[in-house]
Amino acid sequence: MLQGKTALVTGSTSGIGLGIAKALARQGANIVMNGFGDVDGPRGEIEQAGKAHGVRTGYHGADMSRPAEIEAMMEYAAREFGCVDILVNNAGIQHVSTVQDFPVERWDAIIAINLSSAFHTSRLALPGMLKNQWGRIINIASVHGLVASAQKSAYVAAKHGIIGLTKVTALETAHTGVTCNAICPGWVLTPLVQKQVDAKAKEAGVSNEEAKKLLLGEKEPSMQFTTPDELGELAVFFCSAAGNNVRGAAWNMDGGWTAQ
Repeated sequence: MLQGKTALVTGSTSGIGLGIAKALARQGANIVMNGFGDVDGPRGEIEQAGKAHGVRTGYHGADMSRPAEIEAMMEYAAREFGCVDILVNNAGIQHVSTVQDFPVERWDAIIAINLSSAFHTSRLALPGMLKNQWGRIINIASVHGLVASAQKSAYVAAKHGIIGLTKVTALETAHTGVTCNAICPGWVLTPLVQKQVDAKAKEAGVSNEEAKKLLLGEKEPSMQFTTPDELGELAVFFCSAAGNNVRGAAWNMDGGWTAQ
């Protein structure tokens, strides 16, 4: 379905970003990766997923808190692949603390990476998408873009902001072939969430499996983690013809979290 298209997925060396990159590759999209840590392993997974379609992959290690590096990444994608047809803004970090104790530098970093980076990638990708009269911007928000949790002020503020940015972008492109939507996952067992599981296990003096149940039981009625593969298939839907008039949605995949 996406043969000949190029998708840039930030934060795609693990977790949600990697799951989405693989799902898009299975549909034939070339993938520009971004993220920290191991690159070769995830790159191999993406190439294997898109093997039947001859998918090409690229990588740029831009620090998503730095606009100049984001610009360099977008220039790299345009130079190597011609255009960014699908932009998935997924990169994110987390810090947990009360408002009065929240380190200022952590607030600034979370807003920069979780929110401002999506603005910078979008402003740079939109001209090419509008010229081609086709494009998809998919912002990975969170259930925390719809509701709040204590001690996550920066993350909640950034994710609420991502949904606002999504709606404005959707309105500004409503008469075009470009769409913009947000995905709002509940608990997904990514490295970021595993750290919270580990902390809860230590705090409560229980096993890792029991800590997972405690974490899910606090918020998610399904008692199931959403998987990166499931989120990848939702991203594919947004890129399909069936998603042509889905614009400005904040689509929750949260096991009933926000239905309560």
